[in-house]
Amino acid sequence: MHILIIHQAFAAMDEAGGTRHFEMARYLVQKGHQVTVIASPVSYLTGTSSHKKQEVIDGVTILRVYTYNALHKSFVHRVIAFFTFMFSSFAAGVRVPRVDVVWGTSPPIFQGFSAWALARLKRARFLFEVRDLWPDFAIAVGVLKNPILIRMSFWLERFLYRHADQMMVNSPGYLEHVKSRGARSVVLIPNGADPAMFRPSDTGSAFREKYSLEDHFVVLYAGAHGISNDLNTVLDCAQILSFEPLIRFVLLGDGKEKANLQKRARDLDLENVLFLPSLPKNEMADALAAAQACIAILKPIDQYKKTYPNKVFDYMAAGRPIVLAIDGVIREVVEKADCGVFPRPGDAREMASSIIFLAIDPSHAADLGMHGRRFLEENFSRDRMAEELNRLLQGMLR
Repeated sequence: MHILIIHQAFAAMDEAGGTRHFEMARYLVQKGHQVTVIASPVSYLTGTSSHKKQEVIDGVTILRVYTYNALHKSFVHRVIAFFTFMFSSFAAGVRVPRVDVVWGTSPPIFQGFSAWALARLKRARFLFEVRDLWPDFAIAVGVLKNPILIRMSFWLERFLYRHADQMMVNSPGYLEHVKSRGARSVVLIPNGADPAMFRPSDTGSAFREKYSLEDHFVVLYAGAHGISNDLNTVLDCAQILSFEPLIRFVLLGDGKEKANLQKRARDLDLENVLFLPSLPKNEMADALAAAQACIAILKPIDQYKKTYPNKVFDYMAAGRPIVLAIDGVIREVVEKADCGVFPRPGDAREMASSIIFLAIDPSHAADLGMHGRRFLEENFSRDRMAEELNRLLQGMLR
């Protein structure tokens, strides 16, 4: 079958960002399907633009269409970016021949409308995937405030849920929400990771040497530096642990709040914090190998108790213990795997205590990391999730 994916923030292995969709698409190609992706040329993390309008990577055809660059600009600019992609992706999709399934994904939710319209135009099946509860999350963190946009977003959410031939969510915490908003058929295909991409036994010596981290207990955060990520709590934690010269915090990634975080770190004279730029996914194994512990953190709001963050599964695949400052369904996974510690979200002192706990017993910390690795291999490996998707798509056509 021919699957058309509409995904503004799509990232291949040589780009920064989540690669769930590329890994899934590559697997589907290996199973004999044709996959075409319509994506933005603008990286949602770094703002860099690809000059390739069309390329084929591992059998996956990627079409890059015009999208307004709203990196680090206001929410109004981001909405403009969403709408430009919505229209340009539809125009490009019209020219893609013989499509059997159109796979739309949210956020941003507006591209879901393009996917629905293309599916109906081409008499194809419409698969709609929810990766976070937009607009609820945007309202909860204060990003989405305009009442007209809020009403329009809620209307569009219900419209897409009700008109999808099949709904898919990546966290069990989303199931009830999606059903309550009108979804007819919903399946859970959770986030995960490819264990083959990571090397738990590697010490990351080259990475550690490059950034003068050889003798340090490295605590790594890898991901977006945005409003939702609550990285000021990590800086507060670093300030509390500034008396521990061997503990070093590495914040790897980009985002709207990064410049503010860097300024605050300078103002606090935090010599134990190192900011690094985003890395392509195919270089992340080196960074994670250099860490003795990895932080996953979100703002302490109830909505985030429902999410399965991608980075947690990458940390597990890398065999690194997790400092998990997120409550809810992802904590249930980490507790069941016995692969981390749980400071209360938003509490820098508890985070500091958790990191000290790991640092004073590195052997136990390493054991926790390997617990996570084994649990991921058994329950959340990417190939296993991709095969579930393959069966779902085949079932949609039947």
